[in-house]
Amino acid sequence: MNGSGSERDNGSRGYCISRSPVSGPRSRGLSGAVQLAHFFLRERLRPGDRAVDATCGNGHDTLLLAQLVGAEGRVWAFDIQEEALTATEERLADAGCRERVTLVRGGHERLAEAVAEPVRGVVFNLGFLPGAPRETTTAPETTLAALEQAAALLLPGGIITVAVYTGHPGGTEEARAVETWAAALAPGRFNVWRCRQGNRSEAAPYLIVVERVPS
Repeated sequence: MNGSGSERDNGSRGYCISRSPVSGPRSRGLSGAVQLAHFFLRERLRPGDRAVDATCGNGHDTLLLAQLVGAEGRVWAFDIQEEALTATEERLADAGCRERVTLVRGGHERLAEAVAEPVRGVVFNLGFLPGAPRETTTAPETTLAALEQAAALLLPGGIITVAVYTGHPGGTEEARAVETWAAALAPGRFNVWRCRQGNRSEAAPYLIVVERVPS
């Protein structure tokens, strides 16, 4: 792990393989918080936009963002774990999207240091890296700092999606912190939605969506 923050070279230029992210098959439907986040991102992001994946993990969200913003867009993806960045880089390279993504090894609480321009979308997928030891997780203090910075960078009409998990140590405390932060946002500037599946356990992951009110 390295919290100091460093960027990887964008690599060779290439074309992003079309997997039809806007109209392609959605075999799992809206089966969970991540799928619902992708639904909102597809609706909002357009070619040429700027976006951030605050927790790139294995790169699934990063790839979707890269496909949605297109060759003229830009994505910044953050993670403190080298294995996450490596998996994301490989996924992007396989799809031909590597050159439009800046990978940042560092905590998302340094988001504003790496991203100096307004963005249309920011994705948070809280918790731990799937397949990795659960000792390394997102934490309330750094997540809240990143959310504050994301909200400040958000364009009118832009969205922040936060997939929230409570099934790991510290998850419930982080969920409460995120909900408290979101509830305090000024209604005249932001719309806030809390999305849960009505036929799932209360412990199931859920989604918080923050929209900056369009101007």
